[in-house]
Amino acid sequence: MSQTRMSSPNINFGIAEPQRVEIVEGMSRLLADAYTLYLKTHNFHWNVTGPMFQTLHLMFEAMYNEQWLAVDLIAERIRALGAPAPGTYEQLSALTSIKPSNGLPKAREMIAELVEGQETVARTARALFSVAEAANDQPTCDLLTQRMQLHEKNAWMLRSLLEE
Repeated sequence: MSQTRMSSPNINFGIAEPQRVEIVEGMSRLLADAYTLYLKTHNFHWNVTGPMFQTLHLMFEAMYNEQWLAVDLIAERIRALGAPAPGTYEQLSALTSIKPSNGLPKAREMIAELVEGQETVARTARALFSVAEAANDQPTCDLLTQRMQLHEKNAWMLRSLLEE
């Protein structure tokens, strides 16, 4: 994170600076993916139509509410590691791996996009896990495990709606 100056909090004693920087960069990507998924899910909640409206409207609401709380946990972990959390649309859009929607998709396409978004967040968390584990950073590992578990479950639930 070239534009970021990291402090060296005593709480991170034992995590070498290069590892801490790598963890912060990975957590910043996770934050960007989680926030982008939050925005997409909220947008789909507002705009879903069709025969599954009520089910999807409520499901998307539950998901975006949980995601809203999660982005705060991720950003606060970045801060605890001594770095500023990315917080502008420009920063987040440069870091995310989640593709934007083209227009307003139909309900079934919304579900498919959210499956991909959930899987993307889980992959981003999984990619960082070995780095955090090697640094003996248990708080980050715990957060990553929780995110993987939730996003994998959400992806499964959404995928189930796509089955014929």
